[in-house]
Parts: sequence; structure tokens; C-alpha cells
Amino acid sequence: MESLGSRFTILNLAYKMLSISIMNANTRFFFSRILPVLLLLCPAVASFSQKITYSETERDDNRRTNFEIIGKVGGNILVFKNNRSDNDISVYDNNMKLIKRVEQTDLDERWINVDFVSYPEFAWMIYQFQRKNIIYCMAVKIDGDGKRMTDPVELDTTRIGWSANNKIYTTLFSDDRSKIMVFKVNNRNTNNFVFTTLLFNNKLELQSKHRMNLPMEERNDFFTDFFVDNDGDMVFGKFIRRNGGETITELFMITKKANDEVFQVRNVKTSDRVLDEVKLKVDNNNRRYLFSALYYRQRRGNIEGLYTVMFDKASDSVNKTLELPFNDEMRKLAKGPDANLRMAFDDYYITNIITKRDGGYIMITEAMYTTSRGNTYNRWDYRYGNNPWMSPMDYYYWSPYSFSYNPIYSPYNRWGAGNTGSRYHSENIMVMSFDKEGKLEWNSSIPKNQYDDDNDGVISHQVLITGSELQVLFNLYERRTLLLNNQSISPDGKITRHPTLKNLDREIDFMPRFGKQVSARALVLPCFYRNSLTFAKIEF
Repeated sequence: MESLGSRFTILNLAYKMLSISIMNANTRFFFSRILPVLLLLCPAVASFSQKITYSETERDDNRRTNFEIIGKVGGNILVFKNNRSDNDISVYDNNMKLIKRVEQTDLDERWINVDFVSYPEFAWMIYQFQRKNIIYCMAVKIDGDGKRMTDPVELDTTRIGWSANNKIYTTLFSDDRSKIMVFKVNNRNTNNFVFTTLLFNNKLELQSKHRMNLPMEERNDFFTDFFVDNDGDMVFGKFIRRNGGETITELFMITKKANDEVFQVRNVKTSDRVLDEVKLKVDNNNRRYLFSALYYRQRRGNIEGLYTVMFDKASDSVNKTLELPFNDEMRKLAKGPDANLRMAFDDYYITNIITKRDGGYIMITEAMYTTSRGNTYNRWDYRYGNNPWMSPMDYYYWSPYSFSYNPIYSPYNRWGAGNTGSRYHSENIMVMSFDKEGKLEWNSSIPKNQYDDDNDGVISHQVLITGSELQVLFNLYERRTLLLNNQSISPDGKITRHPTLKNLDREIDFMPRFGKQVSARALVLPCFYRNSLTFAKIEF
């Protein structure tokens, strides 16, 4: 299972040399000079190896099973699974052998949604269900065996007048998991949203409960992702779309301090730039927020560069705005030297922002688009309106993520997947590294060409952070077989393509982008074996 062929070769060589050395009475020279060198080489070879272990298929798990990889808890790997009204937690050991499957049906009614906040020895399971006309938000503590450590605790309730299909409560947690926030949004008045936030510590003890109003411009105001930082402060962005939802003309940063019952709204000037989808990243190490977006200069224009706003918590102000125009060299890397350079970034989206301890950060972008019966759909044809936080808000209680955010309830709708006759494409990955001042240090490209028909489950990529390197995993067709590939990115931007992972089963299709890192050098990926859902752990 582990790619240790090189290690065995070295040890075999050592054995042969030992035999020769004994025959020639040179044992002392061998042990003093040669053997230490060979032993030092073995760990170096092992450090480049990967080990893949698969779980066995379970009878109830298929392509319709909703799931969430909870993580490594108490030494075991936990995966939540939902099949219609059945909720279970599968408990796997380190070799992905199923220890037990724990039913969660004794926890009240049929659930609307469930979220998990995992720790080394336990996890909080936060779920909601409806009984009559009341939505209950509950929490229970589970151990590494998937069993309850506490009785269910009621966090909050909401009275509604109908049967809810969408979740009402959204769960956030900080990077260090010391703060957990549950919030809901009442948008009965489309011009004035009412936020209710509940802030807890990692013991799920209530720290504060606040209720705030946020003025809105009906059907023109939209939100970015929501975050809570290690101080318990909430942050998100609100932006205004014009021209039928195609262009962002105004951007506001909204913060709420842990102990304040008020939103602070700051206008982030975009000047003559027209912004694309805005991505937000919390940099807890350096106590700041990063707002980033690709930009263009006119409606339906070509992507021209990257726009970033840095907000410093210490000074409580925007300390820097940066504009990075993409030059021809970057455009050639992004799309290839033979492509139309002017349109090189038109299919790109920001997929990940990784912060560094020194204040720098790495931004990962990827080219993605759809085609249907010979027609190519770009970002304006399908992008806006598919994200749940960009949809018309027609519920009295509205969730910013709805079904589409959580893979438990819709693993394949990043681009409206499931539409018959559509082909989903995912191409090159562009990686950019910035220093603490936001200056570009280097940029590299991982070329790839992925596609799949009718759903997008097996395309795109996953990033594993292993020390100073980034491991990028994605599927590619090789001799008509879909195989998982691995390329690494060094701190100086060097791309290394590693040999095909060992122990790859050609009948298994991986879904990298739904994977989750469970330890310093391991991640768990969902995959399909024929029509059955299964999971694989990859260790580096």
C-alpha cells in the first residue's frame, strides 16, 4: 500500500554490500562509512511516499448519500452520513476499517441541518429540527466512538408559520476553535435584516447573545462568506450588484465585536474597478482581515487583475488597498502561450487563501466553466444566482448558506451540477504568493484539463498543507482511466509533479474537493466504488 519501493531497493543494496563486506573482511569499513549514509537516505525516500487506505463499502451508502467528514476524534476518523431520514456516524480506525456505525435516530425529530465542530478528543454536533411551528437549534457532545457524552442541549428556538425546508441557523467557529457562533437572520422586512447572534466558548457555554439591525437595499445587496475570528468578533462583507447582478459597484466591510451589540459598517472604495466575487480571509496570526476579488474595468470586460483590501484590527482601520494588474507573463502561465492573453483570466475564480505566520499569504485560483450542446457558459451566464447567498431572499428567516453550502445536503451543485446535458470543466490552477505588505513574491501554474458530464463531483482539486509545502490533489485521465494525481508547491513556488500514487484502485473515483485534512500529513477523501460511497485516507 505504501510506495516504499525505493526504500526496499536501498536496504536490499545494503544487505548485498554487507555480504560482500563480510566476505572481503571489510565489515568495519562498511559499518563506519557506508551503512550510516544508506540509513540516512531511507527517511528521505520515505518522506516522498504516500500511503492510501480505503474503507469498505457499506450497504446503505450510495451516490445519494449526504455526508460530512467530521475529522479525527479520539484517535478515530468520524464521518457523518444521512440517507433520507436516517442519520449515522461511521467510526473508522487509522486503517479506515469500520469499527462501528452509530445511529443518531434517538435525537428527536427529523433534522433540517447538522454542523460539526471537532476537537482532538470530542466533537460538538449542532443540529436543528422542526416540531410543530418551532425550529429548535440543539447541540450534543460526541466522543471518538460516535457516542453521546452529554444529553442534547437547547441553544435557541425560533417560531415560524410554516414547514421549513431550509436551515435557519448557521454555525461558525474560529480557527483555534475557541469560539463558536450560531446566528440567524430575519428578513421579513427586506429593507432591514435582523441578525441574532449567540457566541459560545469551546465548552458551549453562552458568552453573549445579541440582536442587531442591518439596513439592506432590496435584491441589490448581497453578502460574502461569514467568519468569526479567535477573539469572537464576527466579520463579513456586503456588496451591491448592478446591471442585472453582473457588477459589484460598492463593497462594505461589516464587523461586530464579541461584546458589542452593534454592527460597524465601513465603505471599501472600489474606485473605477468592477469587482467579481469577493473572498474574505481572517488572518488570526496577524490580527487582520483580507478582502480579495478579481476585477475588470467595464461591464462584461476581461479580468484585468487582483484587488485586495487589508483591514488591521489593532488600528481598527483599512491600512492598505492593493491592485495587481496581470501582466503577459502571468497570462501565459494561466492559460498557455497560444491562448488569447486578453481573456486568460476570464474563467478564473479564487478558490483558497492561505495565510502565513509572517503576515504573507498564498492565493489559489482555478479556471472553471461549463458547456452545453456546444455552447460555452462563462461567469456571467451561470455564476450569479447559483451561490445561495446571492439568491433572492424570500424567507422570513433566511440562511446565508442554505443547502448549497454544506456538502451534507448537496455535494454537487457548485455550478448547478446535475443539469442534464451540461459538461463541467476545471482547468489550470494559478498559485500566487504575497509578502506581508501584499507584494507579489512569485506565481506558479499547475496545468490540467478536467471535465465531467452532468455533475462536477470528480473535478477541481484539494490542497493539503504539509509543513512548508502544499500538496495539490486532483484527478486526470491517463489512458482512459481517471487517476488521482499529486503535485507539490515549495515555499519558493517550485512545482514538483510526483509519480502516480501507489495503491490506486482504477475502479474508484475520488472527489478531491470534498476531502478534509484530518492531521498534519493526512486527509480523507470521499470516493465512489461503482455506485457505492466510500472513503480513502491518504498519508504523506
